[in-house]
Amino acid sequence: MLLAIDVGNSNVTIGSFRNGSLVAVRRASTPRGGSADELELLVEGLLRLDDTAFADVSAVVAASVVPAVSAALEAVTARRDRPLLLAGAGTVPIPIRVDRPGEVGADRLVNALAAARLYGTPAIVVDLGTATTFDCVARDGAFVGGAIAPGLELGLDALASQTAKLPRVELRTPDRAIGRDTVSAIQSGAVLGYQALVAGLLARIRRELADAGDVTPTDVHVVLTGGLSRLPWATALEGVEAIDPDLTLKGLAILHAEVAGGQPLQLELS
Repeated sequence: MLLAIDVGNSNVTIGSFRNGSLVAVRRASTPRGGSADELELLVEGLLRLDDTAFADVSAVVAASVVPAVSAALEAVTARRDRPLLLAGAGTVPIPIRVDRPGEVGADRLVNALAAARLYGTPAIVVDLGTATTFDCVARDGAFVGGAIAPGLELGLDALASQTAKLPRVELRTPDRAIGRDTVSAIQSGAVLGYQALVAGLLARIRRELADAGDVTPTDVHVVLTGGLSRLPWATALEGVEAIDPDLTLKGLAILHAEVAGGQPLQLELS
C-alpha cells in the first residue's frame, strides 16, 4: 500500500493507494506541535478508520507546506523503516520556470504535475483551501507560476474577529447580491464577491497562459481542487473542465510512480 500525505496549513489529508487505485481518503487538522509521536498517532488513527495500519504501508509519498510536520514525517518513516519521497522542486519531474523554484509550495508543484498528466496542457489548477492558489502549467508541461489569494473562509474569519459587531456567518450562496440584513450582506460580499475574484483572476490568467502558448483561451484546461471546490459558488464558475478534490493525492501517486518506480495511477478512477 502506498500512503500519500498532503500536509496543508489547516488539514492533513491521507490517501491510501492499492495497485494504483485510491481506496481511502481521510482528513484531520494539521498538528501544531509537530512532534513525531503526535504525527504517528494521527496517521495510525486515520488508517484505523479503514481497517488498515502503518504496518500495511510499503512506501510513503508526501507534500508538505509545514516544515515541522515534514521533519516529524521523516522521523516517523525512518523509525518505521519505510521509504519516504518528499515532493519539492528537486523531486517533482517537471521544469519549474519561476525566479525561485525552491520557494514554490510542494502541493502546487504536485498539482501542476497531476494536471499535466491527467488533463493535458496548458492548464490551470485552482486550489480552493485555506489559501486560494492558481497553479499554471505551460504548453510544454512546465510550472510557470500563478497567483495566491487568501481563502474564502480565512476572509470570513478575519471579518468576524477584526470587527466589533459583524458575526461569523454560514458559508452559503445568497439568492441576491443586495443583502437586506447583516448576515445576507456579508454572504453577498464574501461568497459572491469571492466568486467574482476567482472568476476574474482565472479569466486573466487563462488569457496570459493562452497567449504564451499560442493557443486560444478555450484550449487551456482548468481544474478545481481543494476543500471548497464542490461548493455551489465554485461549481458555477464558467470554463471549468473538472472538479477533482483528490487531485493532490493523485499527483503524489503519479510522482511516486515516475520517480520511485511505484504502481502507476489507474486513470479511469474518480
